[in-house]
Amino acid sequence: MQIENSYEAVVVGGGTAGLSAALVLGRARRSVLVIDAGKPRNAPAGHMHGYPSRDGMPPAEFLAAVRQEVSAYGVHVISDEVTEVVPDNEHEFDLTLAAGQRVHARRLVVATGLVDELPDVPGVAEQWGKDVLHCPYCHGWEVRDQPIGVLYPKAGGVHQALLFRQLSEDVTVFLDGVDENAVPDAEWQLLRAAGICVVRGNIERLEVAEDRLTGVRLTDGNFFPRSTFVVPPRMVPRDTLLSALGAKMAETPFGPFVAVDAMGATSVPGVWAAGNITGPAEQVVNAASAGYRVGAAVNTQLVFADAERRAAQQRTEVFTPENERAVARSRPGLMAEERWAG
Repeated sequence: MQIENSYEAVVVGGGTAGLSAALVLGRARRSVLVIDAGKPRNAPAGHMHGYPSRDGMPPAEFLAAVRQEVSAYGVHVISDEVTEVVPDNEHEFDLTLAAGQRVHARRLVVATGLVDELPDVPGVAEQWGKDVLHCPYCHGWEVRDQPIGVLYPKAGGVHQALLFRQLSEDVTVFLDGVDENAVPDAEWQLLRAAGICVVRGNIERLEVAEDRLTGVRLTDGNFFPRSTFVVPPRMVPRDTLLSALGAKMAETPFGPFVAVDAMGATSVPGVWAAGNITGPAEQVVNAASAGYRVGAAVNTQLVFADAERRAAQQRTEVFTPENERAVARSRPGLMAEERWAG
């Protein structure tokens, strides 16, 4: 696709949040470019869940459908990456793409998501998104009543274990080297009350047969049959561009994420953020909602910026103070409504 040199809005990130913002802006007749690096967080998952009317739809199929929708409104979507963003004195931006092209953006939306850094347990990465999971709301129904293993997180406690216990009576927590004395008494009481087993010792690997998880092998040789394994990934936002622009960050229980207001505006004038780059809990439906709000906010700001620019130009070229005083002196009885109507 041949892209233009300048757009009213450039969206960096072609996942749900970015495309949702682009859809709103396209429908508002804005010139929009979406730059997609093709690295959606949910790519390993076979299906997405919790999105009304799209529950169970493959993520790639969903994104392809949304791309087609935004294209119908004249939005340009390209596969590329942004290597540099430079603001100008008007709070607008010059972007350099990996392919070498430069693009000007009046407003910038960053929806680059996050990366799940997985525990260093052999077998976890290979089965991630299949039978190695992290979210009970995304995939819990599909593993109901199965034997589920949960890796005890050094930070986070028994949260995941209790949530998955709601879905299965057979849940086992693996400490994987965590000293049992380091587990708070309150957590032991919760595990006991929920009927959740706890396995001490270090995990050697997950065992897999025919691309399906069969169980957890410890370094002492003991084997525990499991068909699902739950891990706590370290969720790292792809915030390089925002950091380079000096956007303020906010501390969360999961680490620092970009700080945004209720409409997704960052601390950098002219820059918005939406989706998982703003926090780890943005499932697809949440990301779509956040992108919608950002798209509306960007369009509204552009509407007022354009109106203020035209008003300033008119004041300079036509309605100068001298002209206003001359009109007032020549027709002192003229009402303001009549003067503007004339």
